[in-house]
Amino acid sequence: MLRPHEVSIAPPSKLLLLLEMRAYSEYARLILSWPWLGRLPRGDGHPVLVIPGLGGNDASTYLLRLVLARLGYAAYGWELGANLGMRPHIKNSLRQRLARLHKVHRRKLSLIGWSLGGVFAREIARHMPQYVQQVITLGSPINGHPEANNAMWFYKLVNPRYKVHSDWGDFQRRRMPPPVPCTAIYSKSDGIVAWPCSMEERAPNTENVEVSGSHCGLGYNPQVIRVIAERLARPNTSHFARSAAA
Repeated sequence: MLRPHEVSIAPPSKLLLLLEMRAYSEYARLILSWPWLGRLPRGDGHPVLVIPGLGGNDASTYLLRLVLARLGYAAYGWELGANLGMRPHIKNSLRQRLARLHKVHRRKLSLIGWSLGGVFAREIARHMPQYVQQVITLGSPINGHPEANNAMWFYKLVNPRYKVHSDWGDFQRRRMPPPVPCTAIYSKSDGIVAWPCSMEERAPNTENVEVSGSHCGLGYNPQVIRVIAERLARPNTSHFARSAAA
């Protein structure tokens, strides 16, 4: 059931939704800051799987994966086309891809999920933690109220059988983090997902990191890139110093 403070959580305002146009400037800022990326922590070569958000495909995460490759990681897209929600073949394909990449590299993977992709990343880590080093979510609707966002209309359009009440049990279960280190990156000026819904529950293996920017630009936001680089480079991701906002 909803907790008292979650009843009043509403989707972001129309003003914040309009401000999602900032994503273009965030993309440009990342391009302009390309030389600065060389000063970020270098990677150890472990594989990283990046899962796009609702309606997005691997093209939407290309620049992020390019940055990760420059930092020394083996960055992969999910290779499943546009993300229109979880389907049985998507679930099976993701599990197979995770197992295959683990076999190829003989190392655990870090999973980065943007928006709905973060929901997928947490669930695959929940079911296959032996293959996962850590999970990083970007503005993902993992908590709060499942309809406190400005993308539900599109989700319902492409998933006509979705019923919030029938899915409530699964949503309640998904609140709890998977048994791996989890970092939730969120923005209080997110125009798509209400920011309280993008935060992890307090736990020894979770942390919440606030950035400034739009939802649609999270994968290009230089602040987000810095946080991702720092978390991926941590030698021991089993313990976190939680942010004050966590």
